[in-house]
Amino acid sequence: MADHSHEPDPDARVTAPMQEFSGREAGIGAVVLLVGLVIAYGIPTLLTI
Repeated sequence: MADHSHEPDPDARVTAPMQEFSGREAGIGAVVLLVGLVIAYGIPTLLTI
């Protein structure tokens, strides 16, 4: 088992899924998702037409 004695209180740590996020950050994530979908599916579809 790892020694985490250098951490003051390991139970007080906050991991990413527990952190709150703003509406702006959710919007940025949605835009990134849409760009990824266009790259993954939109461009190949246009190239096969």
